[in-house]
Amino acid sequence: MKSPVDKLLTKHQNLTHTEHIKVVSHTQREQDDWYINTLMLENIEPPFKYKRKKLYKSLTGQYINLTYYPDIELVANFEIEIMKIVRIKVA
Repeated sequence: MKSPVDKLLTKHQNLTHTEHIKVVSHTQREQDDWYINTLMLENIEPPFKYKRKKLYKSLTGQYINLTYYPDIELVANFEIEIMKIVRIKVA
């Protein structure tokens, strides 16, 4: 039987799954009714982002497993590469 991650990866070709990676920085900011969470991961350049309805405990220093896909965000007319998180779990 396939795990939920395996099902996602099979269904969506652009998804990537990474396990046991350390969070270097975790910030949360409010935007409308959502909290935008931004993670910086050890030895990885682009930021990882996801949304939540409520504040979440800080993940700084934690090891996580996550499933994500690459995306582009426009900031002050500059395209910045980000990673959109689809699924995140503390390892």
